[in-house]
Amino acid sequence: MTANHILGILGSLITFAALFELMRRRRLREKYAVLWVTVSVGLVLIALVPALLPALADLVGVEVPTNLLFFVASVVLMLVSMQHSYELGRLEEETRTLAEEVALLRLDLDERGSQSRPQPD
Repeated sequence: MTANHILGILGSLITFAALFELMRRRRLREKYAVLWVTVSVGLVLIALVPALLPALADLVGVEVPTNLLFFVASVVLMLVSMQHSYELGRLEEETRTLAEEVALLRLDLDERGSQSRPQPD
């Protein structure tokens, strides 16, 4: 086993352990954890079985296995970015709706407060 393989195994296992620690401390939500567990398991598999990446590259028809790895990483990052953009848009809409509801409630409260005060003659 070469130093590269040991470093790959060590790095992937640290990533896997960090992921579960984040989930245990409830710093990572479950809906995001599925994606990261999949990525982490893939890293561990590639680190433990180095021949897997060239075999997958041959299966897909990619000449350089590293290019397949970078392509998959790019797709994963794009999917994460799209998911975060979707969540951000949804939360902005929800925040706007809540701000409008609070404004209407304050207006209603102010109107009720002014009706209960005696009017000067």
